Amino acid sequence: MKNTRTFFITGVSSGFGRAIASAALQAGHRVVGTVRTEQAAADFEAQVQGDSHVQLLDVTQFDTVAPLAAAVEAEFGPVDVVINNAGYGHEGILEESPLDEMRRQFDVNVFGAVAVIKAFLPFMRQRRRGHIVNITSMGGYITMPGIGYYCGSKFALEGISETLAKEVKGFGIAVTAVAPGSFRTDWAGRSMVRSARSIGDYDSLFDPIRQSRMDKSGRQLGDPDKAAAAILALVEMPQPPEHLLIGSDALGLVRAKLDAMQASLANHEALTRSTDIA
Repeated sequence: MKNTRTFFITGVSSGFGRAIASAALQAGHRVVGTVRTEQAAADFEAQVQGDSHVQLLDVTQFDTVAPLAAAVEAEFGPVDVVINNAGYGHEGILEESPLDEMRRQFDVNVFGAVAVIKAFLPFMRQRRRGHIVNITSMGGYITMPGIGYYCGSKFALEGISETLAKEVKGFGIAVTAVAPGSFRTDWAGRSMVRSARSIGDYDSLFDPIRQSRMDKSGRQLGDPDKAAAAILALVEMPQPPEHLLIGSDALGLVRAKLDAMQASLANHEALTRSTDIA
């Protein structure tokens, strides 16, 4: 007999969220998806088929998350898979980018995800089963000039996910941080918030990076539908990993980062060890 599940997915209006929701519905699962506006809700309902249910939620309205989770559990039954997908990218040189933009980035990408986790975790813990999937980024491993706030938020979610996985493993709950590479979503297009340029010293470094990212938007290597298929395969695993990269570009860049870290550790090992009490 097919193992059907109930998915709760944040941010299903476009990108990965829409692709994952569509794939789960096509596979016969139930999907409860969240969007932020009535128009997005109507669009979702019109464009997907299957056992789908859309809910209005702004993940930064933290006090509304737990009541919604309780209502979803009461109306649709036990949620088996929570996918924290809602998020966006911020682009801007750190010195030029206002702190308020960093707060907003972390409110959505980190605090919003944690609020959702905390809302559903009691139900999963009581049932002794469940899978929490946090969509992070290869930017949670590697960095590049101009996306410091974004990378910081994804590094944070990677660390939170790994810690949570250790805390809830004994309850039969799996946690996986899924780190995509470059995919053909709206991340680098309309979903990207860009701080204004103001300091000429950074022009030669950052202007080409910003222009290249805009030029490549819509022509990235990754296919969101194939990412969705990979995530469905992930939730079927009896022992899912705590971390999963998706996209060959992510694999190559993260491997290079790890190799560089290993080399740096070896080069500075004597200095590292010099701080121990003799």
